[in-house]
Amino acid sequence: MKLYNTLTKQKEDFHPVVPGEIKMYACGPTVYDLFHIGNARTFMVFDAMRRYFQYRGYKVHFVQNFTDIDDKIINKANNEGVSSEAVSEKFIKEYFIDADSLGIERADVHPKVTENIPEIIEIIKTLQVKGHAYEIDGDVYFDVDSYKDYGKLSKQNLEELQQGSRVEVDRRKKSPLDFVLWKSSKPEEPSWDSPWGKGRPGWHIECSAMAKKYLGETIDIHGGGGDLVFPHHENEVAQSEAATGKPFAKYWLHVGYLNVNNEKMSKSLGNFFTVRDIRKEFDLEVLRFFMLSAHYRNPLNFNKDLLVSSKSGLERLYHSKEHLEHLLESAENKEPGEEELQLEKRLGDYENRFVQKMDDDFNTADGISVIFDLVKDLNTNISNSSAKRIIQQGIDLLKKLTKVLGLLEKQEEVLDEEIEALIEKREEARKIKNYALADEIRDKLQDMGIELKDTPEGVQWRRIS
Repeated sequence: MKLYNTLTKQKEDFHPVVPGEIKMYACGPTVYDLFHIGNARTFMVFDAMRRYFQYRGYKVHFVQNFTDIDDKIINKANNEGVSSEAVSEKFIKEYFIDADSLGIERADVHPKVTENIPEIIEIIKTLQVKGHAYEIDGDVYFDVDSYKDYGKLSKQNLEELQQGSRVEVDRRKKSPLDFVLWKSSKPEEPSWDSPWGKGRPGWHIECSAMAKKYLGETIDIHGGGGDLVFPHHENEVAQSEAATGKPFAKYWLHVGYLNVNNEKMSKSLGNFFTVRDIRKEFDLEVLRFFMLSAHYRNPLNFNKDLLVSSKSGLERLYHSKEHLEHLLESAENKEPGEEELQLEKRLGDYENRFVQKMDDDFNTADGISVIFDLVKDLNTNISNSSAKRIIQQGIDLLKKLTKVLGLLEKQEEVLDEEIEALIEKREEARKIKNYALADEIRDKLQDMGIELKDTPEGVQWRRIS
């Protein structure tokens, strides 16, 4: 397996610190609002990565944090006249609603900043003792000049970084690049006791503390959106390695930017979409399919037309799965013929091709192409006369590969009695060649959100949006 490592700017053979185990940390949301589709892409990518590692037999320890104390959270709480905790807890719940709808499995641990203050303070104390941090009026800063490798992740030199638009401005700092580890408290803000007085953590230190606590001093994979390379992840590298004297993460993985109609997504341009916005028009599995149809490192352009196309592609997979399951119900337990034995052999080839594509830096786009090749082969070469064993193997492989990507995982729906009765009545009408009544019932079912398909093996149904 090869991964593109942001740290080295090249693909590298993947070798975890502990053979057979993977310690992975992905930056989670700041919980002050619903998350947008750019966030969704990152969350889904790391979910698919985790699933693939598990499919490949690794024991994965996955941590995704919640930033539950932040200026944006405090401002929202003040505007709404509630506590910061009330805001963060509300949007943590909302996060899980959207994440569940996107097929994103829960991390092994979802730590919160506010539950890890002692660990954060301990790292800051260590940095201060080692000469990497200094205090000014209750604020504590990381001294960038004390860490000789600063800039190694983003590959910028210090002069270039000093001109960065996201560097905090504070005349008291030794260098413009120095970043805050601990902020002294302001009136009416949440705060915690510390050796430097009451205050709260800076943004960057939280992930270093939580990664160390839950995964150890050196982890295998750290990642997030491409916008986090600098300053967030650059600062994490500096403070973590300055504190422990050990490498922080072996592999840094970053997800490409998401544009909307070929423009940067922003509220001011009116092209800003939350996951909830998309859910009003599309099943969110369509959004997941769309996101994974591109390589995670590449920039991705989003628009509604592309989602419509993705919906059609996903429906093709569902139709194939449902068709095969329908054939299986009446299939005979007989010995496969020569052509079926050839198909059986090709099934293993499809899985090998899928692994080959995914092993090449999680190429989900090519992995999905392999799945469509598999579906085409199954649709062409499996019929109602096929041996039951071959049909079952085809279904099992389709489910196995799509599960890696978090697709085709909807539970089978059960129709209510009224709809079942209408389908049965339509079948009776067709048998006596009362096609006018059959068409009338079909239209009524369509209005009820049920689409029928007449096949040589009998009528099939599916729910439509």
